[in-house]
Amino acid sequence: MAKKQKVSQDEMSFLDHLEELRWHLIRATLAIVIVGVVAFIFKDFIFDDIIFAPARPDFISYDFLCRMANIFGSDKGCVNEMNFIIQNRTMGGQFNAAIWTSIIVGVVVAFPYVIYEFWKFISPGLYENERKNSRGFIIISSLLFFLGVLFGYYVIAPLSINFLANFTVGEQVKNEFDIDSYIGLVRASALAAGLIFELPIIMYFFTKIGLVTPEFLRKYRKYALIIVLVISAVITPPDISTQVIVSIPILILYEVSIFISAFVVRQEARQLKRTERSKNKN
Repeated sequence: MAKKQKVSQDEMSFLDHLEELRWHLIRATLAIVIVGVVAFIFKDFIFDDIIFAPARPDFISYDFLCRMANIFGSDKGCVNEMNFIIQNRTMGGQFNAAIWTSIIVGVVVAFPYVIYEFWKFISPGLYENERKNSRGFIIISSLLFFLGVLFGYYVIAPLSINFLANFTVGEQVKNEFDIDSYIGLVRASALAAGLIFELPIIMYFFTKIGLVTPEFLRKYRKYALIIVLVISAVITPPDISTQVIVSIPILILYEVSIFISAFVVRQEARQLKRTERSKNKN
């Protein structure tokens, strides 16, 4: 039978585990802070070219949507102007926005290292074959997270901003959004999508600990569809086309999760057969 990896000693007490976890958390937090400080130094670039880019009609997503609309003989998706302004209403509003945005940038950029620290903490408790089958964990989870962030930034955020900027209840009401409200929408769109795209990784671990099986995921696929539509409705404006656009990649991720869950079950079955053969030989 495969032996578990030894760290510094054969067995660790609960307090030893807490101490080790504390240092992993400290290093992960330090990485976020360092990236956040760098982001604060380059805050002009981050705000002008990244944060406020979806608030301009020449944003790349609007150009793409306009071209797609033209292909189908419509100009509904074209954005010619943004009927709103972003303003600050409090003394420390811009400074607080810069601080919190820098922290969020730190979380996003340092995500691979944070996952690495998490992996370093749990990997000693895995068997050798489990570690071999999970070597790409950091790369895959980071790739999925970044894909989700990009999807949230280039798809969910601009669609939401465009819808809310052009929605009015009367001509006498002008859209003047507070900076915290605007940044909060962009931040929530990117981070929510990034976490949702981690669904295959989550299902991998849920399958490993026995919480879900591929049969369970297939059986409740129709309920998952409803949940996906609800999630799409929560993180997007009340526009059917936008909700469909957001739902498609989530449904694809769900199907990928079923495949991954089935792969884990097959691997565990093979490992069980090897163990039984080894016992029979002995």
